[in-house]
Amino acid sequence: MEAIYAAGASQLDQRRWTAAVEYFQEVERQHPYSEWSRRSILMTAYAHYEANDYDEARSDADRFVSLYPGSPSAAYAYYIKAVCYFEQIIDVGRDQAATEQALAALREVVRRYPTTEYATDAKLKIDMVNDQLAGKEMAIGRWYLRQNEPLAAIGRFKTVIDRYQTTSDTAEALYRLVEAYLTLGLNDEAKRNAAVLGFNYPGDGWYSDAYALMSGKGLQPA
Repeated sequence: MEAIYAAGASQLDQRRWTAAVEYFQEVERQHPYSEWSRRSILMTAYAHYEANDYDEARSDADRFVSLYPGSPSAAYAYYIKAVCYFEQIIDVGRDQAATEQALAALREVVRRYPTTEYATDAKLKIDMVNDQLAGKEMAIGRWYLRQNEPLAAIGRFKTVIDRYQTTSDTAEALYRLVEAYLTLGLNDEAKRNAAVLGFNYPGDGWYSDAYALMSGKGLQPA
């Protein structure tokens, strides 16, 4: 049993992922529910992950959690599942289903294992995922503005401010709200958002742009 497992580990070292999976699965087949089998499931998940076979890696992780929910190694299983989703995130111009799944899985790691190294890394990835989702909302909002649909744009920019206020898109979202409200003739709302922008980002270029936009219409931030 140890020899088969070691052979699988050797294949991992050589980055021969498919061969490694075969050895680890053989350990499971010959010695189910043993400690070596338990380790092999996680190593199989890792090999599938390295081979970019994310569906199989997530399946392996789920199987480990199902069989050994109380194991300290379950933290790794949750983490590798989350990372599989994370690495499937695509550009902001397309559907963000994988992004939402990544966010949920990463939050699950933080919730279940807050003091682990996996939670520390998951928090960093959560910030990156939020940036991705905020970027998606901004892209759609800008498109609505270009289509002269300011009401629809306002909904997208408000989502950024309400849900993703810690991201780098917040200042622009506030500026775009000023722009959209001015388009609608809602000057008080424009002034209020310009004031929020100035209070939170006084030296930011977006505030300078908002100030110039307001001044051009004879207005001052509230």
